[in-house]
Amino acid sequence: MTNMYYGSINFSNRSKERERDYAHDAFQRILTLLHSFFAFLKASYKTILLVAIVAIVSVASTTLVSILLSESDSDVYLPSLGTIKTIEVEVYWDPNGENKRETLSWDEIETGKSVNTTLYIKSVSNFIVTLNLNITDWYPEEISDYLTISWDYNGTQLNPNEIIPVTMTLTASSSNEFINYLVNNEIRRFDFVIHIVASD
Repeated sequence: MTNMYYGSINFSNRSKERERDYAHDAFQRILTLLHSFFAFLKASYKTILLVAIVAIVSVASTTLVSILLSESDSDVYLPSLGTIKTIEVEVYWDPNGENKRETLSWDEIETGKSVNTTLYIKSVSNFIVTLNLNITDWYPEEISDYLTISWDYNGTQLNPNEIIPVTMTLTASSSNEFINYLVNNEIRRFDFVIHIVASD
């Protein structure tokens, strides 16, 4: 009976020792893993630090630009170049028709507002004509969803060699989608082609 009792105690002690050994081994494995992880961090800290800095700067700059652009009274510096193509008319800088104009550009636009430029259009047809406007070849193409180019020409007929002033208006969308489009696509300029055609 006594031997059975001591045998039971020995078995219990061996079980506890095995549990301690298992816990000790598990703890050692955890320490080894932690050591490997910190060794990796130590060896790669420059790369990790650089990636973290770049990510923080990118998020901060994008956020800042979005905030600045979303201000209703802030201008957006967005250079543009519009090529003017004509049929039976000529476009000038001046009302006397002395300096031909082949391009139209706006450097600053204000979201939700319009910018105006005056052109002087001369009929070079031998007939009485009316004018037609068409805007094509937007680049980037998607920007035409947020910008509109129009004019104040009211359908007045032009006699041969007659010159009239026409105001071209660029209107920019006030939507947050426009701001997000500019920021997310890093849009720094846009181009387009203006067609002014005379028809009799």
